[in-house]
Amino acid sequence: MSLSQMSLAELAAKIRAQEISPVELTQDVLARIERFNPELNAFITITADAALAEARSAEAAIAYGNWRGPLHGIPLALKDLIDTAGVRTTAASAVLRDHVPTQDAEIVQRLKAAGAVLLGKQNLHEFAYGGSSMVSFYGPVRNAWNPAHIAGGSSGGSATAVAAGLGYGAIGTDTAGSIREPASLCGIVGLKPTYGRVSARGVVPLSISLDHVGPLARRVEDVAIILQAIAGYDGGDSASVEHAVPDYGAVLREEKSFRIGVPRKYFYEDLDPEVAAAMKQALRVLESLHFTLQEVELNVPTDRTLQSGESYRYHAERVRSSPELYQPETLRRIRSGENVSDADLTARRREQETSRREIAGIFQKVDLLVTPTTPIPAPLVADLETNPDQLRPRELVLLRNTRPFNVWGLPAISLPCGFTQAGLPLGLQIAGPHWEEGRVLRAGFAYEQATAWHKRVALPS
Repeated sequence: MSLSQMSLAELAAKIRAQEISPVELTQDVLARIERFNPELNAFITITADAALAEARSAEAAIAYGNWRGPLHGIPLALKDLIDTAGVRTTAASAVLRDHVPTQDAEIVQRLKAAGAVLLGKQNLHEFAYGGSSMVSFYGPVRNAWNPAHIAGGSSGGSATAVAAGLGYGAIGTDTAGSIREPASLCGIVGLKPTYGRVSARGVVPLSISLDHVGPLARRVEDVAIILQAIAGYDGGDSASVEHAVPDYGAVLREEKSFRIGVPRKYFYEDLDPEVAAAMKQALRVLESLHFTLQEVELNVPTDRTLQSGESYRYHAERVRSSPELYQPETLRRIRSGENVSDADLTARRREQETSRREIAGIFQKVDLLVTPTTPIPAPLVADLETNPDQLRPRELVLLRNTRPFNVWGLPAISLPCGFTQAGLPLGLQIAGPHWEEGRVLRAGFAYEQATAWHKRVALPS
């Protein structure tokens, strides 16, 4: 098996045993980036020299018996709205094209402490305001399974890079589905933790009440490993919550039977036929694992006023002074929140708090919720370029099933559950109660082990 086809967990064990060199691993990944990134456009900034220096440091430390854990010597990358000291953070916008932070984001500090090798900064939908990653100062991101299709967004560069083997994991952000939706479209695993579980300090915001930071990787176990390193209270982040972080690796292998809630109303409506067929089979697999299924009804929040109002507040000064630096479509979306009053924002935040309390009640009846991640497969880039008026409507369809879980602040994961006849990936979404990432990961891991979707690879080794 080639290095690019191995999981993060497999590589971590071999690095610890000194069977694989972090330097050789990093060189291999950088060669793949050089080979495939020109077509996929997954990276904005590649920090090859720094990555090799980190890999050499990791190799020396491990040789002396100073192994820091399963991320030590593992090449990862960051969505380019996460601050990195001395390395530009652009948010895929001309507005920040020369912005070089002086401090690392909290999650970057934690990844460095864990010994991860950071490859660079990944392309995204400008300022994370969209679900296609087609609107970027650096050009559209393309899907590793078929570059004629979108990679999803806004963490599109992160998702397609992981799918292509341009790193063994990535850190993305998720305000309405921006980790899970591209993970689904790119055939990988993406987790949005509970709101407040992972620090967002040092991350360019889209909507502070809805923003989540989380991992993407090829396997559920790999996502759990990354989450272990970045989860936990940060006193410098006002949204961070002090809550015990379990051992996610141990939780993965616990023998448990779950009550699965299937919210057919809303989440299973108007599905592409191939998505519907994949979900029917996925539910059968869950039943075969001795999970019990029952239909549930949810009061689904659909109002987007909070996101648009908070986004405008963040950008207002720059929109007034330098509107020409934004991509026109991003500027239009930001300005949609211009007339949201402070009173409206306060009211919407109260509604959100109420919604988060109310959704907790459903977990008296079931342990988890299962839905399709996206109602449709990845659209064609050319179709959306030819019909730009369809871009936002398509994005809203793609984000329909993920957005409510941001409002609720629940942990939710997407993992592969099938492919279309054209070879495009499809995703299964599993969500659980607040702070129960372990439960979500456990169910996802059980499903993954019972299927073979995760074994398919997008690009040659």
